[in-house]
Amino acid sequence: MGEVRKIQKKLRQIENLEIKISLTPEEIFKISRKAELRSRLAELQLQLSGPQQTPGIVGDEKTEKMKRHVLIQTGEVSGLINGDAREAARLIAHIISSTEAEFLSLRSLWEKAKFRLRPLRGHNDIVTCVVAVDSLVVSGSRDTTVKVWHVPTATEHKNLGGHTGGVTCLSHLHTLAPSPARSLSLSDKERFILSGSADCYVKIWALSIGQCVKSIYTFNAVSALCFVPEGDGYIVTGSDGGKVQVWSWHTFEGCQSVTAHQEAVTSLQAQGPLVFSGSAEGGVSVWENQRSARDPLRLLHRWGAQATGCGGQRDGRLALSPRGDRVFLADGRAWLKILHWRTGTVSKLANHSSITGVTDCAQQTGGLLIGSCYDLANGEHALNLFALPQCRYLASLTWPGAPRVLCLAAWTTGSGDHRWVTGGRSLVVWEQLPSSAKQNVRRNSQLESCVLESDGDTEDEEDSD
Repeated sequence: MGEVRKIQKKLRQIENLEIKISLTPEEIFKISRKAELRSRLAELQLQLSGPQQTPGIVGDEKTEKMKRHVLIQTGEVSGLINGDAREAARLIAHIISSTEAEFLSLRSLWEKAKFRLRPLRGHNDIVTCVVAVDSLVVSGSRDTTVKVWHVPTATEHKNLGGHTGGVTCLSHLHTLAPSPARSLSLSDKERFILSGSADCYVKIWALSIGQCVKSIYTFNAVSALCFVPEGDGYIVTGSDGGKVQVWSWHTFEGCQSVTAHQEAVTSLQAQGPLVFSGSAEGGVSVWENQRSARDPLRLLHRWGAQATGCGGQRDGRLALSPRGDRVFLADGRAWLKILHWRTGTVSKLANHSSITGVTDCAQQTGGLLIGSCYDLANGEHALNLFALPQCRYLASLTWPGAPRVLCLAAWTTGSGDHRWVTGGRSLVVWEQLPSSAKQNVRRNSQLESCVLESDGDTEDEEDSD
């Protein structure tokens, strides 16, 4: 097992190197050995193959525990604690039955789901970030460009060139955001996209004209970005040195700068007046918007790698997806982590049936959680779907030769159909089709019975380098 773990570690390092913005000759040589290492790992796994228990797979006892856990979170039960025991038991049984019936119905729908996949061709390097705006998709790439795509026709709409370094992050303005259109001599209906780059610039793009209308020099390579619409509006950026900076949406001047993390800020997400930042060392910070002209963000909570369980990786890449009091964390492991940010408790959700799997991103849309999974050993990729809020596994979607997905945007149409776009080595639009179509999803039976587990002793984590 010692050599297996070493090879797994090397493959994980190589995969992290492949998505860096720039590479040294030594790093390029390391990447060239990926096929050789995969072949050796396959040989060793074949020698060691035998009946083994896959991490995260649980039996009926834990399934029942999950039902009780869901029941505790159901508001209708709490008022019956001191009431008639028989009536309470009847209602509890009814809630369990109806909840299970709803889940089985949803799972059945996803088992019949069909998607049409269409590639968006135009970038000549890795796609690092994507966002969706109405019928448009905006993508940023290591090739330094930002491109706008028309989803119905799967064609390039605009090519936004101007960055001199790889584009690392994108954000679009919330519909409630105060518009600076008049000060920029543009229509009040103008839509804006923000892009951040390793060239230390944040650029503001007007989509209708396809031009950069404002550039902000941040003095640091921008590694993460989000827009906070509350109050007068703020742009929040994260740097590769761990700094979080805030910029006024009206004056475009800096109004706060904090060294928030020890390593690069890899993810910034806004949820109402809250901002969540995640870093390469595995830490998560929660900030509150105080709507002030100076120092608008106030730190509410800070959880280090020891609390989140996301530390110990070289060139880590932590991605966040907040939902209420929970934050879903994708940190390049086989599991999704769920941080209850008010208390600091962490649970795990199996997103891959092998410890050689990695999770690069997670996205929520409606009552659905989508997690990307990629197998380091064989290069296979899939998107796993979970029902929220219980985080119960629904189905997995993939296609032959599917590349690793590094970024994901998801939304629904007016008719309720799902539209997704995935980025990485390729950029692909997913469009849900009527159930009579021929393409099918698949199920991973090893994930089917998985439930949330506390982050104590479930995963066989690799040793830190």
